[in-house]
Amino acid sequence: MISRRNFIKTTSASLALAGFPIQGQTKELANGKVVVIILEGGLDGLAAVPPIGDKYLLKQRKQLVSDKTIKLNPFFAIHRNLGGFANMLNNNEAFVVHATSFPYIKRSHFEGQNVIESGDVIPFNTKSGWLGRSLELAKIPGQALSIDMPLLIRGTSKLDNYYPVDWKDSTLNIIETSKLLSNYYKQDIKNSFNKINTKYRDPPAFFARDAIALAKHAGKELSLPSGPSAAVIRVNEFDTHAQQGVDNGKVSDQLQELDNIFIALKQSLQSTWDNTIILTLTEFGRTVKMNGSSGTDHGYGTASLLAGGLLNKSGILTQWPGLSNNDLFEGRDLMATIDFRSICAACIEKAYGLDHDIIADKVFFEPNLTRHYDKLFG
Repeated sequence: MISRRNFIKTTSASLALAGFPIQGQTKELANGKVVVIILEGGLDGLAAVPPIGDKYLLKQRKQLVSDKTIKLNPFFAIHRNLGGFANMLNNNEAFVVHATSFPYIKRSHFEGQNVIESGDVIPFNTKSGWLGRSLELAKIPGQALSIDMPLLIRGTSKLDNYYPVDWKDSTLNIIETSKLLSNYYKQDIKNSFNKINTKYRDPPAFFARDAIALAKHAGKELSLPSGPSAAVIRVNEFDTHAQQGVDNGKVSDQLQELDNIFIALKQSLQSTWDNTIILTLTEFGRTVKMNGSSGTDHGYGTASLLAGGLLNKSGILTQWPGLSNNDLFEGRDLMATIDFRSICAACIEKAYGLDHDIIADKVFFEPNLTRHYDKLFG
């Protein structure tokens, strides 16, 4: 039997679904769906979306620059393993936000991951997540279903999460469990969970949490009339301190997986794609220069990828800071010039119909948060 601790250690992805309607309690459901893909470890935004028009790119990281990228415009290209996402850009259903980050500069995985999920600039200062608070403000309390409850979807009130506590080992197959939840959603929610718990009194065989399979299932669940309003997919191994690679290697493999997640979501969402916004989160970027182990270290600014039918245009949103030594944050990192909280706020405004000022104040605790809605959705 695989213990819960070892289960978490040996898997590369997880899925959480939030905002399942509860009969008689969820009065209004927003039409929009939000999918957050958390890239744990720190995405190298310069590898994913290299600024080929910056004359300092080759000077700063020649060993990490590919000549096989997909050109987006005279200044930016995209890694060749993000070809599916590049097609979405061509179809006016994707955006790149570059030189961005949450306002966190200490480069700690634990603190950084807490900040990007809580939405609070002070690590461990808030016990709820920005997506959970958004769901509450949009009056979508619903039911959450997950193996490991992400901070991101926790609300200020106790979230009614389903996790069978009497299972001795976490061999939960979330796909099978959420299928059962969908089958029983019309019944009283307590009875539904009792039936699920009874069915899995003897836990199913170990189910490897494959990111692509989880993305496909998330899309199917989101597309159901009784489905959730939000999904969180967590993927790790973006911490590329050694042997990062260019066209092949760790970064290349992870970007291919990310591309496959976008493709799987679009295919499985079907017509619900038109009402969906997907965005990537990562705790920080990577250093501009390569380290002594042919990798990169924890940095600051990075890139984020957005996709979905709620976008009616494509583009690259950036206030490019430059890559000369004088332009770098603390002389080593890409400067972040766009507060990514403002991008999250725009996505919530579009999907859930909340007012920007309310999102800024109640979700991100920053009344003066810049509004980027028109640049992305206008």
